Amino acid sequence: MVAVDTTFPPGRGYGAFASLVEPMLHEAGLAAQRVTVPEDLWRVPRGPAAGERVNVVAECVDADPGLPRCSLYFHVDTVCAAPGWQRDPFRLTEEGGRLYGLGTADMKGAIAAALAALRAARRSGVRLAYAPQLLLCTDEEGGLYPGIRYLGETGHVAGHLLNFNGSAEARIWGGCFGSFNLLVTVTGFAAHAADAGRSGRPGVNAIEAALPMMQAVQDLRPAIAARISALPVRAGQAPLAAQIAITTAAGGTCGGQVPDRFAFQVSRRYAPEEDFAAARAEIEAALTAAAPAGAEVAVDLVGHLIPTADPEGPHSPRWNRARAEGFGYRIEDFAKWGAASGSDSGYLQRAGILREVQLGGLIRPTSNAHGAEEHTTRDDLVALARSILCYLAADFEPALNPDPIPNR
Repeated sequence: MVAVDTTFPPGRGYGAFASLVEPMLHEAGLAAQRVTVPEDLWRVPRGPAAGERVNVVAECVDADPGLPRCSLYFHVDTVCAAPGWQRDPFRLTEEGGRLYGLGTADMKGAIAAALAALRAARRSGVRLAYAPQLLLCTDEEGGLYPGIRYLGETGHVAGHLLNFNGSAEARIWGGCFGSFNLLVTVTGFAAHAADAGRSGRPGVNAIEAALPMMQAVQDLRPAIAARISALPVRAGQAPLAAQIAITTAAGGTCGGQVPDRFAFQVSRRYAPEEDFAAARAEIEAALTAAAPAGAEVAVDLVGHLIPTADPEGPHSPRWNRARAEGFGYRIEDFAKWGAASGSDSGYLQRAGILREVQLGGLIRPTSNAHGAEEHTTRDDLVALARSILCYLAADFEPALNPDPIPNR
């Protein structure tokens, strides 16, 4: 899975990833279908996304009829490989029990753990408490229309959701911020760097035109950072605050030419207490006020994840107990905190499809998810597989299961 390039942007590898995992899903007793997000929902003409948005929905063929449903969510896209990798990010490399590769912790490793759990359950004849379905989704890493949103709106999400885009720590998820990305494209006029340009028309340097707009974004930072959320935080952590940053910038062709195009991306993380439309309008107003004469400016929304409200629900005690069994935690180790990072689960809540989302995964503070040398460990892969197997097994903590299991 690591070897298949599913980096977003642009996200061209989703079809190849589906072709890779379909036989694996079949081996684990799952029947897979592809669900593609229509292009008109996600494409932005100047945006970075390209290629088919192929999601995979896999249903368990061995589950008893009448079992309650449980959706296991994974996103298959990764961020782009960060500078600083000493190993090939698209080749799984094991050293000293650590498994290095892009997506090992966030979150292809979690897919491997779930497949291992389901293969073990099928091989051993484990009676299931739920009919599990796996949702392998696109465009979580900043896309405009994430795959899970489309799957929810088209009736492919059932029961409560286990989201594996989270931590291997003893954490109870308390919800998270929303995030959006604005692509600012500045168009000038190309000319020779030493003269007035074609037909006497002066060149308009798109990079220099963008500088005051980029400064305007920086000038917003103190006021935005002062907006504090009431989301719970882990012990000793400062309250969560809104954020703004310039995360990409590109333009120009060569040293002898006035550059006619420059684009930069503004990333905004907004608290659940904030309004998305107001947050976006604040940035666009600052950009408009700072734009110099002579340059054309276009601002496109190219990515958006809405906040996720407190997702705790009736299945939380059993999920916590399963993770305690898998990872060796004590129940008293578990604590609840939110995050300034985004999640695509909020779309399911907003649509009224579900409210409860249980979070788990392989990410640790030391795993360097989204950075160079991202890794997980064999121990954590086994621990997560054990957690999933416990949770799905009918004979695991039946008193904590809020759903009735039909007689076999």
